[in-house]
Amino acid sequence: MVRPSTLPTAANGGHPPKDEAEEGILQPKPPTSGDRLVATLAASLARALGRFYPFAARLAAQERGDGTVTVSLRCTSDGAELVHATAPGVAVADIADSLYTPPVVRSFFSFNEVLDGDAAFESLPVLSVQVTELADSVFVAMSMNHSVGDGTTFWDFFNTCPVPIPMPSAKLHRLLRPFERPTVQECFFTFSAASVKKLKATANDEMATATATISSLQALLAHLWRALSRARCLPPEQSTIYYMIIGCRGRVGGILPGYVGNALVRSEVRSTAGEIERNGLGWTAWQLNRAVASFDEARVRDWLGRWVLEPEFAHMGSAMSDGAAVTTGSSPRFDVFGNDFGWGKPVAVRSGAAEKMDGATTVFEGREKGGSISLVVCAREGVLARLVDDKEFMDATSLPARA
Repeated sequence: MVRPSTLPTAANGGHPPKDEAEEGILQPKPPTSGDRLVATLAASLARALGRFYPFAARLAAQERGDGTVTVSLRCTSDGAELVHATAPGVAVADIADSLYTPPVVRSFFSFNEVLDGDAAFESLPVLSVQVTELADSVFVAMSMNHSVGDGTTFWDFFNTCPVPIPMPSAKLHRLLRPFERPTVQECFFTFSAASVKKLKATANDEMATATATISSLQALLAHLWRALSRARCLPPEQSTIYYMIIGCRGRVGGILPGYVGNALVRSEVRSTAGEIERNGLGWTAWQLNRAVASFDEARVRDWLGRWVLEPEFAHMGSAMSDGAAVTTGSSPRFDVFGNDFGWGKPVAVRSGAAEKMDGATTVFEGREKGGSISLVVCAREGVLARLVDDKEFMDATSLPARA
């Protein structure tokens, strides 16, 4: 266990979503290895935990006398986990130059298929870092309990306790219930800055009379939504939902710049396969645009007020089970490639098994930056194969060396 170099006196809390946040970066081979490498990373992790001290805490569940249960974050400095592993048979090219993400990547994350709520009952750390030495590189992976932070906090930490809310016991059991994870494959698609710019221009040209500008990300996600519906061979009348995770930072006043915790809401956009295909890229992107715009400060505060009175948790496993939904998390604004442990910038980024369901996507900034965007897309085997064969979709991508 790695403990903070210093432990300030303060508090922070959050509410538990579901899977852990699992993302990691592929680094050049460092000048040191083995125990010396681990000692260096442990010292860096301890310094970072001095600032992000809630990540060294533990979740604790307590049954109350009134038939409710509280889950709280106890900042006792128990420490975060640091795991050292080796995979000498895996090289950079096996990961960064492959369109399909190899299954071995999931083994680089120490908390695969661990749910956020598990930490409250099994005394698990809320943060685990695994460093895996490969044949010619190092993969540094972080698994963070989503109860203690969102994507912004995750990447802020990667780069440098509170009033509990009573929850009915039955709801806590619903929160922690396991679900069957479908067998999916995943592809890592990259869209150059020029390609993203072209999609954005097309979407806005098609919606020339709209009252707001469609963003680059909204145009790209609309492009994906339409292509994924085609790859799934959905009938025109089939309902399809796009779940978007929307950050509240910048939308809600009172969130301090240094806030460590969750500031996220989920939005749903509903349509049919026929509508998004027939009405085109611009119309589809406009539906995503309106959903994002609808989450102003008043709506977010209203949602938060209702959540405290009636806690509800999203179960993406059931929401994504019909084979017609899409969900996107993370953000191209996260500084993924700004990390440097002292032996060079990352050469690639990948994610773990968390939230890997049919239709789940993760967004990253592209390695070339400047507006380029990468998408991790998960789908059932036949669906993903048809997506890769979709000329309209693939014409916008930049294929890796070993496609």
